[in-house]
Amino acid sequence: VQLVESGGGLVQPGGSLRLSCAASGFTFSSYVMRWYRQAPGKEREWVAEITSAGRSTNYGDSVKGRFTISRDNPKNTVYLQMNSLKPEDTAVYYCNAYGLRNYWGQGTHVTVSS
Repeated sequence: VQLVESGGGLVQPGGSLRLSCAASGFTFSSYVMRWYRQAPGKEREWVAEITSAGRSTNYGDSVKGRFTISRDNPKNTVYLQMNSLKPEDTAVYYCNAYGLRNYWGQGTHVTVSS
């Protein structure tokens, strides 16, 4: 089983990034997919989730209206489009597959700074 995040990097406040998470080794289309983040010195925070078929999404209050989660089941990939980024969005972002089992990626770093 693998979850591989990509797309992180350094971006200025107000900018955008799109994170990707490529999954393999399990039935991706049967799993709820979630993004979490962990800022330095803070606990891991749930960011967003999308149901297995992609029909429903939910977001944490801190990102609602700025971030969009989506998935492409034929490509076994989940995305997180992040707009209007703020310095407080700086964190390591993790992809999570939640279903019969619980799988995690290794994370991708996002730094929002001028």
